[in-house]
Amino acid sequence: MSESYVAAPAGWSRGDSHGFGPFVTHERFRSPDGRVVEWSSREHRKQAGRLDAGRGSTWWAPTAVGWWIGVLFAIGSLCFTAGALPGYVDWVGTDADAITFFVGSLFFTSAAYLQYLQTLNAPHALRPGTDATPGDRRLRFWTWEPARIDWSASAVQLVGTVFFNVTTLAALDTSLNATQAHRLVWVPDMAGSICFLVASGLAWFEVSHGWWSWRLRSISWRIAALNLAGSIAFGVSAVASKIVTTTGEPRNIMLVNLGTALGGLCFFAGALYLFPERTHTSPTAAPTAVSTTLR
Repeated sequence: MSESYVAAPAGWSRGDSHGFGPFVTHERFRSPDGRVVEWSSREHRKQAGRLDAGRGSTWWAPTAVGWWIGVLFAIGSLCFTAGALPGYVDWVGTDADAITFFVGSLFFTSAAYLQYLQTLNAPHALRPGTDATPGDRRLRFWTWEPARIDWSASAVQLVGTVFFNVTTLAALDTSLNATQAHRLVWVPDMAGSICFLVASGLAWFEVSHGWWSWRLRSISWRIAALNLAGSIAFGVSAVASKIVTTTGEPRNIMLVNLGTALGGLCFFAGALYLFPERTHTSPTAAPTAVSTTLR
């Protein structure tokens, strides 16, 4: 197994590492005095970064980027859930319903970019603030780190939200014929759903440190599981929404609405869990405090 992206302090040695494929998601380090410190990719990104660490309470922390990620994802998820409910479209009309989806996609993209920004600014040092690398001293808006599973997941998800911007914007035009609707609405919708599946799968592998795990007590695990379930539901909705050229209608409108609503609910629940995850102290959240002495 290769090494994680974090730099060990001088005199420290690296121990066992775990992950999925070429990605390292968990690693042990040993200090010169024999202490063993465990590092985990998601906890390091979510809790050790300067954009989040020590900023506010669980439910009110407007100076923490992680708090805004939860807020924006929650609002976007509610928009998609509401827009898929038959009673909602009957109440507001088809035009307002389409606008609801478009607005929801904008919240998704805003949250996805902040999540990408959070990932870029995860410290490259094992002990943030005490042995910072030169790159940790400045705010990063762009990096190229495909060897990191969190970078790959957040980048793919961001692209997926842009596809959802495209499809929901195109869906505002009610004059599209079947061919145009297929190309401008269904194709980017399918592409966005595939991106969400890939990103959610990578996030699942990150918390599982492999193909499979069952850690119901872990907040991070619950978030990854909910987002994966939501992405699957969105994928089902996208497949069912394929335009039938002879009628100009989706293949199965019931599955379209059901998949979108269930996916939105899963994403909403996952977004709510982001708040306690940011402030929860887990066994691998703070490398400087989580250590055991080798005997």
